[in-house]
Amino acid sequence: MPSGKNEKVKQKVIKVVLDTNILVSSLLTSGPPAVIVDLVADGKIVPFYSNPILQEYWEVLSRKKFGFDSVQVTRLMDDIVKTGIAVEGKQLNKNKKVNQDDRIFYDAAVEAKAYLITGNMKHFPKESFITTPVQFLTIIAKLY
Repeated sequence: MPSGKNEKVKQKVIKVVLDTNILVSSLLTSGPPAVIVDLVADGKIVPFYSNPILQEYWEVLSRKKFGFDSVQVTRLMDDIVKTGIAVEGKQLNKNKKVNQDDRIFYDAAVEAKAYLITGNMKHFPKESFITTPVQFLTIIAKLY
């Protein structure tokens, strides 16, 4: 029974930027990347993206070599756009050594102050906000 006091529980917004390899893996297996994508669909984590990120998602997920169902890809993209927040993806930290193909993800994560979840840690500098899927699930398990 409410006591009359403000009993709103503040839920921390967990911001993420998903490297494309997370989406690919989520459609191929039921492992940690799929769990992360389910957390996005359930609204438990908020994806941040820029237009170049969305373009890369579409381009990679549409590749014939994967053979992904277009309806499934569209549903995944819709979940990201509907539950996510767009950022400009400005290059805020030019001194960091980041694989240029992956710079869009790094820049979006820095701008959004979000976790960057990737299966390719070697493409990014060692930073506390850059995690593997398993590391990220361990982090958020402590929050829930």
